[in-house]
Amino acid sequence: MPRISDDVQPFEAHATDADLEDLRARLAAARLPEAETVHRAAPDPRRWDQGVPLADLVDLVDYWRTEYDWRSFEARLNRIGQYRTTIDGLGIHFLHRRSERPDAVPLILTHGWPGSVAEFVDIVEELADPSDAGAPAFHVVAPSLPGFGYSDKPATTGWGIEKIAAAWVELMGRLGYDKFLAHGGDWGGVITTVLGGRFPEHVLGIHTLTPQAPPGLTTDGLTAAEIAWTEETRDFWGHRAAYAKQQATRPQTIGYSLVDSPVGLLAWILDKFAEWTDTEDSPFERVSRDRILDDVTLYWLTGTGASAARIYYESHDSLDPELRVEVPSALTVYPRDVEKCPRGWAERRFREIVWWGVPEVGGHFPSLEVPGEFVADLRGGLGAVLGVRAVLERGQ
Repeated sequence: MPRISDDVQPFEAHATDADLEDLRARLAAARLPEAETVHRAAPDPRRWDQGVPLADLVDLVDYWRTEYDWRSFEARLNRIGQYRTTIDGLGIHFLHRRSERPDAVPLILTHGWPGSVAEFVDIVEELADPSDAGAPAFHVVAPSLPGFGYSDKPATTGWGIEKIAAAWVELMGRLGYDKFLAHGGDWGGVITTVLGGRFPEHVLGIHTLTPQAPPGLTTDGLTAAEIAWTEETRDFWGHRAAYAKQQATRPQTIGYSLVDSPVGLLAWILDKFAEWTDTEDSPFERVSRDRILDDVTLYWLTGTGASAARIYYESHDSLDPELRVEVPSALTVYPRDVEKCPRGWAERRFREIVWWGVPEVGGHFPSLEVPGEFVADLRGGLGAVLGVRAVLERGQ
């Protein structure tokens, strides 16, 4: 077992009863707007054309206030194992679950926005100690991004994707993992790309749900389906990404609402779960109310609505156009994700693609929407990465 640095300290999540009572009181006293002026009967995704429908929000707020059990989720976090360490003056929180398997490989999982480590709670155990003895096993590390969850909130600018990737290398080293695999989606996928491109001496290979091509590529040579992908992605960034522009330019302004109003925070995040999941009407077709509220309540209790939004201010459109990833890469594009990159474009950045996954179902949050399929894809992709590494090592 590798030696863990003395700088790493155990951590337990425990909200005060007063904080939970305050949350319920704010929910009970919420002042809501009138209903949207788009009236459609469920099921119909167009019900959400003006944002979260009032009836859906009222139901979820009532459930959050009267039935949702934060203590259950809090206990699950504590059972996995939580820790904190300070890197470049900032406290970083992370889950760490070591496998019992002697052949396990270190793996860092990085979430995005509006996600959190809550995205991984349901899959950590299966990744660390799989029920199938023939499946690969991993020592799982899942950090909270700076400004998210139980990580500290940066007090100065500078914590963008490059610095975060470097901090993850330092974190893994403190845990005794000099070489490791990396996975991520959304911002986590971009950070994972930076890890693979900047730190090949430490990163065995990567799996990302957010492959991004260098800018300026044309659609010449793409299939009709791939051209449709590019059109959908362009439409998303052109017409449905106001949230990103707001958080990239004025995160402090929206932050007041996200930190002061639990209903405002819920609506801001629920809107993304609704639009970005593989559903026909409501995100609850794929993701339970409890799982969404685990994520939202974590933001609320840690007061991180504003600090998490600032990752857009720090990093929007900041991926180095010249960055190339030479380590073995597994890339997966889910059918209902909001940003889809054709393989031909991805090959311009990722120089050794060993796995190209296009599942039949799933959207932007596959670990919550389709956890079984997600774990199978992640294992398949990382298994392909490890297979290539083994061949390379035998040839040396």
